[in-house]
Amino acid sequence: MRVQATDTIAAIATAPGAGGIGIVRLSGPQALRIGNAIGGRTLRPRHAHHAIFRDDQCQIIDDGIILSFPAPRSYTGEDVVELQAHGSPALLALLLQRCLRLGARMARPGEFTERAWRNGRMDLAQAEAVADLIAAGSQAAARAARRSLDGEFSRRVEALQAGLTALRVHVEAAIDFPEEEIDFLADASLNKRLDDVRASHAALRADAARGQRLRDGLHVVIAGAPNVGKSSLLNALAGSERAIVAAQAGTTRDLLRETVRIDGIELLLVDSAGLHESHDAIEREGIRRARAELDKADLVLAVLDASAPEPARVALAADLATAARILWLYNKADLATDTKRAPTPDGLWVSARTGAGLDVLRERLKQAAGLTGADGGAGSFSARARHVDALCRVGAHLDAAAMRLQIERAGELAAEELRLAQQALDETTGVFDSDDLLGAIFASFCVGK
Repeated sequence: MRVQATDTIAAIATAPGAGGIGIVRLSGPQALRIGNAIGGRTLRPRHAHHAIFRDDQCQIIDDGIILSFPAPRSYTGEDVVELQAHGSPALLALLLQRCLRLGARMARPGEFTERAWRNGRMDLAQAEAVADLIAAGSQAAARAARRSLDGEFSRRVEALQAGLTALRVHVEAAIDFPEEEIDFLADASLNKRLDDVRASHAALRADAARGQRLRDGLHVVIAGAPNVGKSSLLNALAGSERAIVAAQAGTTRDLLRETVRIDGIELLLVDSAGLHESHDAIEREGIRRARAELDKADLVLAVLDASAPEPARVALAADLATAARILWLYNKADLATDTKRAPTPDGLWVSARTGAGLDVLRERLKQAAGLTGADGGAGSFSARARHVDALCRVGAHLDAAAMRLQIERAGELAAEELRLAQQALDETTGVFDSDDLLGAIFASFCVGK
């Protein structure tokens, strides 16, 4: 249950420094009273007033603009007042202290947006998109966050919820009329409806995963045997000498992380220790960490020496058995004598030393991020790991429901799986939530948002 706040909060919403405009924001039942007191006048809704801001001794703090947005037509759904002053942090601190003395309290991180959610101004996915928009590191990420804030992700979730609801109604009808259960559960329209829901879910899950990669970046691990050019490849993609490169094998003994951008797409590149059997305790620990990192990767760049790739590929395959996706890179192509170097769906010939093949590799990395094709990612919306996790659980329950319906003809068990699927889907937009989840989400916001 969403409970409306009874107190008034205040925070410095933006403080760009001297020469700019700073904003102190108020929200809550006392916001208008405090704004009237500080501005020395009665505020007209949605009207910009020039005002002299005074402290409790009637000393001038600053002059600026004051605006009021009465409930419910405001960002938070409560009475909101914004005090726009010169951007001096000292002046804004005095203005904030005046608000606190008049009865407001300091806002927690994300509390303005949390109140907007509690008052029905946005759902939880949209609230998270506010933070994503602020933190966006590229134009593509900012556009995706804007689409989520505008409700694109939420509308897709609502459409899937409607399909699930209709499906549950059909199955529940079979349970309510057991004498006709076989006819109900064998109905071709039920299977068609289930197939449509699963297809819609699969598309939403894929788009959410793409949105997560756009927000968080593509996690790419560079793996291979010692001395095949992993560190040279990292340096070539990063455009700087980030990793130590030497002729001696085993130079890299720990994970080296570097964030790079390719056409606005963020990649987290991880250089790892060479995978082989070692008697050196420090090197063994590096290899253990490398193998653990492989399980977290969105994509593994499996680097082979192009002069003798096949034996190394066979040897490396066991370590990569659980990798989500692998792109085989035949490095040192400039030294190889084999002329069969055409790219394949899972392999490229490259040279970290000369740069040969790196342009094609960059395109493959963009493709792995899901941001190539006709729209170039233009239709993406932002999503988070928790959204993808919830959608994965929805998929598992839908798969189980399909088995219960199509194989076992067990209506009650199928209905329960569909209920659990709908509950997991509710988590994405906050219809079903927990205090711990909300605390973690809004704690990541900056103060004043």
